[in-house]
Amino acid sequence: MFRIGEFSKLGKVTVKTLHHWDEVGLLTPADVDSANGYRYYSVGQLAMVNQIVRLRDLGFSLTEIADLVAGRDMTALIENRRRELLADRRLADRRLQSLDHYIQEMEDHLMKYDVTITTIPACTVFAYDTIVPDYAALGQIMPALGERVAKANPGIRCAPDDYCFNVYPDQEYRDHDVHVEICQAVVERGVDADGIVFKDLPEITAACVTHHGPYEGLAGAFAAVLGWVEANGYRVADHPRESYIDGAWNKSDSADWLTEIQVPIGAA
Repeated sequence: MFRIGEFSKLGKVTVKTLHHWDEVGLLTPADVDSANGYRYYSVGQLAMVNQIVRLRDLGFSLTEIADLVAGRDMTALIENRRRELLADRRLADRRLQSLDHYIQEMEDHLMKYDVTITTIPACTVFAYDTIVPDYAALGQIMPALGERVAKANPGIRCAPDDYCFNVYPDQEYRDHDVHVEICQAVVERGVDADGIVFKDLPEITAACVTHHGPYEGLAGAFAAVLGWVEANGYRVADHPRESYIDGAWNKSDSADWLTEIQVPIGAA
């Protein structure tokens, strides 16, 4: 006979587990000393411990294990567990296959971005700094913003390259109440009005990538360019710009949208 501590070492289960099994009636000690309450287990019970541990590792509940070790006919229960394990294996295989595809897609996704260092000339822009409820709201703001600028500045003309971009000054990503500064390059300064101000922006050096497709995929472009900046010993010198070249205003299919991410850089 073994005291519970010795038995736990032989059976490779904790004393706490043996106490719990005793409480639920799964494995009771072979003897309990009435004087001091010490629990004793027999050598023969080691085989029972081994059986319980194996069944537990197979995913059976303690109630089911109690029925199994009691010798009841549990053929249906065992077959059902086997079917569950096979289903789990098929699910794991599908998930592993999906994960492999995802890894490949991510590798292809990062490889498709070619980072270039570009000098963006100094320019004059009108800028509108605002808080929008969400990113989708930008689609409604832009047309109205152009009309407001034109009303205050009749005859104002966009720069020949039609350079427009957004800057997001927030220090973290926000999915609502988004702080955005909307900028459009123009030929000359106009009159500030209705929250719209004109600025002269200096020339900058930027690490740039172009993203083809809907805006939901821009995170991959940012990952590529920011990773390149870090790997090549530069630092981010200012807020990145999202420059919109093609979008919903001239391309009906979002797959044809074209956005350039411009990250101002400086020496590290």
